[in-house]
Amino acid sequence: MEIERKWKLETLLGDVRLRGGVPILQGYIVAESNEVRLRKKGSHYFITAKSDGTLSREEWETEIPRWVFEVLWPKTEGCRIEKIRYTISAPGGLFLEFDEYSGSLNGLVVLEIEFPNKAAAEAFKLPPGFRGQDVTNDKRYKNKNLALNGIPK
Repeated sequence: MEIERKWKLETLLGDVRLRGGVPILQGYIVAESNEVRLRKKGSHYFITAKSDGTLSREEWETEIPRWVFEVLWPKTEGCRIEKIRYTISAPGGLFLEFDEYSGSLNGLVVLEIEFPNKAAAEAFKLPPGFRGQDVTNDKRYKNKNLALNGIPK
């Protein structure tokens, strides 16, 4: 079970880039209420299935060989995103994942945080200095919808 909150940030804080990021290519084979996605993260390849949901949803992910990724990647045509992910550890064993999008989503910056339980997710407040809008329950900001429809107006 994945329990995650998401914020659309006004900007990426300058020192986040200094930590180095990992390029991510992501495409969707199925982009309906349930989804199946392919991801190239650095030099690793993954296939993931996720159920529908906002704050919490079921997730299964496994690493796959490059050749499997290359066979399936053409099936994601028209439903892809590119981003750089910067990860920073935070108190309580949390990780702040900043996604800086490129391509047709250039300019969009999103912060995602996975939590151990719903109570921790609901109690979390953005640290001082962060300015953004909580989009956890706004399905337009799900990556599959960004890949299909672009940045929400």
